[in-house]
Amino acid sequence: MSSYKVSAMIGVFAALAAFAIDQITKAIVVANAVTLSAGISVFPGFNLVFYRNDGVTFGMLGGAPWWSLIALALAICVWLGVMLFRAENAVETLAYGAIIGGALGNVIDRVRYRAVTDFLDFYIGTTHWPAFNMADIFVVSGVGLLLAAPWISARRSIKS
Repeated sequence: MSSYKVSAMIGVFAALAAFAIDQITKAIVVANAVTLSAGISVFPGFNLVFYRNDGVTFGMLGGAPWWSLIALALAICVWLGVMLFRAENAVETLAYGAIIGGALGNVIDRVRYRAVTDFLDFYIGTTHWPAFNMADIFVVSGVGLLLAAPWISARRSIKS
């Protein structure tokens, strides 16, 4: 199998894994929504909660038509899918896959609930970071990995 196909398969596997992890964790949260609505303290600075967010990152675009956010996310996923198959190395395909899987996980929520299920609540004192979910973690981590990809690839080629 060519390295092109191996790299693309890494990205596809990353998308599937990110999507599955996101959906499994959200199913657990939804099944325990009554308990989590009040919040459960895991340790100081971290709660598990149940929250539905009809916006995007940090609630931006809250109140926008749900279908418009789905259309936007799907258009971005198509573009990222093209980029995944054009990527020059496995690091980039892994990053694109993580972003796509996370984005599609949130799209499924928007289709089912017209909002995204958030459940991770970090805080310091009385100041809470906006709640988020595993899809958000995969999207942010994928973007970070994509930004670091040129340096990671350069280090790998120096060692070769």
